[in-house]
Amino acid sequence: MNTLVRIRRLTVIIGLAGTAGVLLVRGPRDAAGFLAGAAFSLVSLRSWIRLADVAGGAASSPQSVRSARTYGIFLALRYVLLAVGLYAIVNVLGITPVATIVGLLVSFAAVIVGILYESVISK
Repeated sequence: MNTLVRIRRLTVIIGLAGTAGVLLVRGPRDAAGFLAGAAFSLVSLRSWIRLADVAGGAASSPQSVRSARTYGIFLALRYVLLAVGLYAIVNVLGITPVATIVGLLVSFAAVIVGILYESVISK
């Protein structure tokens, strides 16, 4: 299995397992915040992967340039989107920001687990 596919799957698995754990420990509101953070983390990870694919490709067609620009703009604006999302989650839904911030770390955890998996399997 490709490493990037494994990391995407691990992101989904860790996100769902974390949501279930937060649901049991903290309740449905914080679980929704964790899930929102995990979803944003997955979207961000996918955007980084797509941007790397487009930037690493030798194709310089107008479509690939537009795709690279689109992913680059999303990655640049993701902090603005994150701030707006966190504001809405905290003030509108009444969810603690900690749950959402921890959810944002899901793709990071998936990368670490993927690295550990690769280091164990390669021996």
